[in-house]
Amino acid sequence: MVLKRDDRREEFSREKLLAGVQKACQKRPVSQEAIENLVQEIVDDLSNTYDREVPCKAIGERVMAGLRALDPVAYVRYASVYRRFDEATDFVQEVKKLEKKNDTLTARLPGI
Repeated sequence: MVLKRDDRREEFSREKLLAGVQKACQKRPVSQEAIENLVQEIVDDLSNTYDREVPCKAIGERVMAGLRALDPVAYVRYASVYRRFDEATDFVQEVKKLEKKNDTLTARLPGI
């Protein structure tokens, strides 16, 4: 069972998880195999970590971590729905966080 944000409980659906990841990866250079592998990793991790009820936050955070590694655009797409972005600035802030985490090769010049 999945414990939703509003305290409802819903049957866990691998298909719903897969559909959400596929939607985020739509028209992106991410193979179906990579999507399936990510979903299976998430399902396995949740099964090993939780007994009966899985907080929706645990699912969302795992999906975002996996998508961040697969494709940054898919990650931002998923994050925008999961975190309920209301304004364009929410997107900009998320992309900036993503850039900071991934930018390990570029040396920062003073004043830039």
